[in-house]
Parts: sequence; structure tokens; C-alpha cells
Amino acid sequence: MTPQEYCQDKAAKSGSSFYYSFLSLPEKKRDAIIAVYAFCREVDDIVDSRADPTIKQTKISWWHQEIKNLYAGQPQHPITQALKPIVTSFNLPEEYFQEVLDGMEMDLHQKRYANFKELGLYCYRVASVVGLMSAEIFGYQDRQTLKYANDLGMAFQLTNIIRDVYDDILNDRIYLPQDELERFGVTEQDLRQQKHTDAFQKLMAFQVERAESYYKKAFEQLPESDRFTQRTGIIMAEIYHTLLNEVVNDGCHVLTRRISLPLLRKIWIAWKTKRKENKRHKRWLKQHAQTS
Repeated sequence: MTPQEYCQDKAAKSGSSFYYSFLSLPEKKRDAIIAVYAFCREVDDIVDSRADPTIKQTKISWWHQEIKNLYAGQPQHPITQALKPIVTSFNLPEEYFQEVLDGMEMDLHQKRYANFKELGLYCYRVASVVGLMSAEIFGYQDRQTLKYANDLGMAFQLTNIIRDVYDDILNDRIYLPQDELERFGVTEQDLRQQKHTDAFQKLMAFQVERAESYYKKAFEQLPESDRFTQRTGIIMAEIYHTLLNEVVNDGCHVLTRRISLPLLRKIWIAWKTKRKENKRHKRWLKQHAQTS
């Protein structure tokens, strides 16, 4: 198995919403984003495994060194071997990969977040940084697009947190900020006992409103000139935002069931969004030509 095949296999087996948005990219960009995604899956799988915490930390520490090896031109792992030409071609700085690993380490050592400022750092490391790397791979002309990528990553991670409240608490993790739990009168025991109270409903409505604000802010910052090259991220956003809407339409009953989108629906959303963005780009090109 080649390094590229290893990454492809890792990404495809994840079943993630992201994977289906990658398929529309040109080959070079597709291989690049799949390698970055495979790295994220590989290290996330370490954190989510049932291994001893000491072993998990040892593996994450190994990856910190392996990223240094990558930038020294001596990668050992199939994923970093696949990344070797990519980090240069797409200007991906070492600190982005190290930040992702720092975020994974937070999952090893931090099970609660006092406030949104603390949670925001975690979201930046595990999601916004990935958004920034993705933006570099997809391509942009206006640096404002990086602000879009940062906020869209936040929106994705907040959507995950909303959907996974009960799954997370089963692993003794609570990403809902502690001060917000207290403000809305929701206890950890309420979460563990799956109590969908009025207080919990209001708490989740607040979380949804925040996530929605990040989706809105992200797209307000995306220049029209970069929409076409960033359309893969837009496809991701449509899939994730649809998931958030499904959670809301279900009444935010995230303590008793986990909402997910069927594979065919993800593929349909990806196709529909790509078609819509292609038409939008053609209109923009026409308008741009007329005003030039």
C-alpha cells in the first residue's frame, strides 16, 4: 500500500461528511486534503481509543516528533510520507500540525471547560486550524478568506459538540462550558440521566444560536472572488449545517439519540451544492466581465 493509498483508505473508512466533499476536487488538491484529513483521523483515533492514557500521550508525543521529522525531510509514517510534497506545494506551516496535536492533548488532559474562551482555544486547535489548512489547499486570492476558514471551522466543531453531548459524557467529557451549564441550571447529573428539561432545551438553543452565528459570520467574510476555489468548504458547510438543522428539527433531543445524515443524502447535498456554486460562479464571471 502506497502512502497515498493509506491516506485514501483512512479517509474513506471514516464515513465522515468531509470525505464526500473532497471528491469534486482536482487530483492534486484532492490528494492533499485527503492526506491532511487522514492525519487528523489518525491522531483523533489515538485519543478516542480505549488504550491507557499514558500510552495515548506517548503516541501523541511521537506524532509531535514525527511532524518535526516531516519538516526536516525525513518522515517515517505513511501519512507524513504522503504529506511531504504537499506541505511545500500548498504552503502548510509546521505549527498548524503541531496545533492540531496540542488540541488532541487537551482531550487527554482536560475533560471540562470553564467558559467559552477555554473551549474556543480547543475548537481553534482541532477545527479552525484544519479549516486554515484546507483554505490553503483549495486556494484563495483574498486573505479575508482565512477569516472565513477560521470561523467555519468553529461552526463545524460547535455543531459536533451539540450533536455529541450524550456520547461525550459517556466518555466523561463535557464540552458545554461550565459557566453556561450553571447559568441555565443544568447539572452534570442531568446530562448523565438524560433529562431533557426546559432548562436543557434553553441551554441547547443558546448553543445552536452560537453555532449559527459562526456559520453566518464565516460566509459574510468569504469574498465572492474566492467562492469558487473554496466550494469544497462550502459543500462541507452545507452538509454540516443540514446536520445542525436536523438536530434542531428533532427538538435537540441529543441526550437520547444521535442524529446523523444518511450517505445518499450527503452525496445529494454535495452534488446539489457543487451545481449551485458552479452556476453562481458563472454569473459572477459574467458580471465581472461586464464591469471590467
